[in-house]
Amino acid sequence: MSREKPRRANLPPVQENINKLEKVINDGNSYGAQQMYKSISARYVSAQRCAEALDLLHSGACLQLKHGEVTCGSELAVMFVDALVKGKIPCDPEILDRIRKIYKLFPQIPVPSNFAVEDDVQELTEALGAAKTRLHGCSSFLKAAIKWSAEFGADKNGDPQLHTMLAEYIYSESPEMDMAKVSYHFVRGNNLKKFATTLVNFMSKCYPGEDDIAIARAILMYLSMGNLQDASSLMEELKKQVQAQELEFPVSDLIQFINLLLLTLEKETLPLFNALRVKYKPSIDREPAFNELVCDIAEKFYGVQRRNPFQDMFGDMLKMM
Repeated sequence: MSREKPRRANLPPVQENINKLEKVINDGNSYGAQQMYKSISARYVSAQRCAEALDLLHSGACLQLKHGEVTCGSELAVMFVDALVKGKIPCDPEILDRIRKIYKLFPQIPVPSNFAVEDDVQELTEALGAAKTRLHGCSSFLKAAIKWSAEFGADKNGDPQLHTMLAEYIYSESPEMDMAKVSYHFVRGNNLKKFATTLVNFMSKCYPGEDDIAIARAILMYLSMGNLQDASSLMEELKKQVQAQELEFPVSDLIQFINLLLLTLEKETLPLFNALRVKYKPSIDREPAFNELVCDIAEKFYGVQRRNPFQDMFGDMLKMM
């Protein structure tokens, strides 16, 4: 007995549901509309009408976000990406534009830092809570989109535009600044000048000793991916922006190491690379992740394989025996 094909006639054209649910939201019933978006979109997906499910979810995510319903909007945004995966929709400019439209509707409200009166503690707590909700919602959406684009697009790391969006949002909205996450996405993004601007902005307000680490991390991340060109370009752009703003570029052994490393990798001289690692070991050790990045760079540029600590241990045991 053959399986019955999904019946398309049970569902009206999607525009009818889009109009109906828009009215529900405009009447103030965001929660009721949310449940309807979820159930109706699932029916379109089951009926193999993926394009209509996408239209409904995209409309719902945008409307909820426009009305300030971040939790509802981000949930529908993630469901929009899930529908892309289920429909095996390829990553193309049209879909990326739809994702960008949703992203642009996430609120961008910098967390205030000038609370001084004890009576403002509750207000600050509420502001921090709202910021975390925005960050979680937008991050979940964009991380899902990056994963989809890696599977159905040309870039195995995910589309660069999506990485740039996520980097920008983390930097602008995170109550607890994590420049490692920001840099991770920027180096996989497509806006080097924006990355440099973000680093310069961070340098103007970070604690002493954090500025050179942020710069070094960014350069080493590019290099660990084998990207010498962007690493060098970022350093040049940073110096240009710092000079234009009449700021002081950090001076430290770590920055000296980075400058010499860039020159060394251009000449492809392994002995000099190893000499730099030894000489500037105290600077590299300032950040736990730097040693891993330097090992990645050695492998990318010189084919140096990582030493397996277990092999070393068994080798020592054999020598003893």
